[in-house]
Amino acid sequence: MKEFDYIIIGGGCAGLSLAYELEIHEKLKDKTLAIIEPREEYKKDKTWSFWKVASHNFEDCVKKSWENFTVNIPKKTNHLECASYPYQSIDSGLFYEKINNKLKENKNISFFKDISEINSTNSFIFNSVPSIKKNHRNLWQHFCGVEIETQNFFFDDEIFNLMDFDCDQRESVHFFYTLPYSKTKGLVETTWLSKMNDSSQKDYDNQIKDYLENHLNLKNYKITYKEEGAIPLFYPTYEETKNKINIGTAGGMTRLSTGYTFLNIQEHSKYICNNIENISKIKRFEINKKYQFLDDVFLRVLDKHPEKMPDIFFKMFKSSPKTIIKFLSNKSNYFEDLSIIFKMPKIAFIKALFY
Repeated sequence: MKEFDYIIIGGGCAGLSLAYELEIHEKLKDKTLAIIEPREEYKKDKTWSFWKVASHNFEDCVKKSWENFTVNIPKKTNHLECASYPYQSIDSGLFYEKINNKLKENKNISFFKDISEINSTNSFIFNSVPSIKKNHRNLWQHFCGVEIETQNFFFDDEIFNLMDFDCDQRESVHFFYTLPYSKTKGLVETTWLSKMNDSSQKDYDNQIKDYLENHLNLKNYKITYKEEGAIPLFYPTYEETKNKINIGTAGGMTRLSTGYTFLNIQEHSKYICNNIENISKIKRFEINKKYQFLDDVFLRVLDKHPEKMPDIFFKMFKSSPKTIIKFLSNKSNYFEDLSIIFKMPKIAFIKALFY
């Protein structure tokens, strides 16, 4: 069986981002790369959205950008501006097409369905498949979104709704998320932060239908696309192994309090690319420890007091938009961190330190 210098396990966002970064910086001219990906074909299956706090390689895959957003709880709406850090939404179909077209140009890059098809004994492995042990205590962000088309102008496509908590909470944390791509097209998503122990939370179709028809008062629409997923709000098992680095969610690139992963993947890919010649000796790339600590406390409060979370999120976004965006995107300084911490209910968060 054929040997390769590098192997990427999982040809999703993290795996392809790394392969693309290595290819455009000509790190694979004299090296071979195998990408292990079982899917039969690449097609749009996800939407990745984030505040653009750092540059990335995929501006041409951005479906839409916004400079204004809202957060709301029943009877209260907060309008915020994010021109300094626009919110971007990437179409995974365009992302896959761009990267795969580029990788096809290099004969040193090969795709396989299973790692058993190659000899991996002497390869350096980048693994993007997380090792997740089922635990009924673990929190997840699970969601279902639909893209819809309306017959008449319906959306204000200059502003998106980040969180609408004016919905049934079912003793968890539940909100809707709306990205208007145009005046007649948009993504509407139902999102839960929960332990996924209550299967009734997964009646996503009914939730979305009720929200569209009874909350947004939209009767005439057509669903053109649907996506569903679950993001672990805990770090997967990570074992230090010689000649292996975990990437993506498997490598701890998901920000636990938000689920944001895309830009962290891009920064990790750049870090690996810059150090590829000395890859077996580099220091592990991590989200800053202060965010790991703050997220841990935040999620303890969420676990113990889900009923308080809509109000907590709403108060959090009373901070300067620039500050909160930097905080949620791992770019804040300590003064900015403190300005957000002071917006939080003190007793609940102090108690969480001792759970």
